[in-house]
Amino acid sequence: MHPQIQPEMFRDLHKDATFQFACYPGVACFNECCRMLELALTPYDVLRLKKHLDLSGAAFLEQYAVVEQETPGRLPTVFLGMIDDGRGSCPFVKKSGCSVYPDRPGACRTYPLGRGAYHIADGSVEELYVLLTEPHCLGGNENECQSAAGWMASQGLEIYNRYNDLTMTIMHHEKVRAGHDFTRDQIAAYLLGLYKLEEFRAALERKNVSLPTSLAAANPEMLEDLAQLDLGIQWVHHELFCD
Repeated sequence: MHPQIQPEMFRDLHKDATFQFACYPGVACFNECCRMLELALTPYDVLRLKKHLDLSGAAFLEQYAVVEQETPGRLPTVFLGMIDDGRGSCPFVKKSGCSVYPDRPGACRTYPLGRGAYHIADGSVEELYVLLTEPHCLGGNENECQSAAGWMASQGLEIYNRYNDLTMTIMHHEKVRAGHDFTRDQIAAYLLGLYKLEEFRAALERKNVSLPTSLAAANPEMLEDLAQLDLGIQWVHHELFCD
């Protein structure tokens, strides 16, 4: 998200409401939304990017991410590290466009929308949308009609949202909302189970970390990446909250 975004640039949008937007190389502002960013990366974002780049999760964090904590004891946020080129450019943006486009982060896919989500009493997820109108973006001048639901589907966001909503159960946990301070080991477990899946798998195989009884049947050697992330989310819940 751009640091200069002001509240008046947001407009609430019903999922069936329509808006005008299109983005392609012929739009004069093409690639400008890939600069001056503070782009938080979810665990599923990192999973897709590190596979695209043929890196481990740990190597991706080292090469392309900045891990920040607001204060000691709080859960960190993983940001995409921008290039120091005077414009704060994304490391993956090229003149021709995004070099990791098939596996670009969920926030990039969602733009110019913003999505909020929360769990209700029956365990289902309620979604809220806003339309973001930034002065530099000319995509809203294009004569192409979109709906929020249609845009999200066209950008392949279903699986991103599914795993982001699972991760949300950690970030919105009552202990996190209450400002609970976590130990160094718990913070390390958070990064291990969500962002460093290869190290997590190896630690399980070496018995350096243990699974709670409810997850003990999982065989880390047999798990694909998505199943590994599912397991990591459940393990982090246990390590942080004893859930």
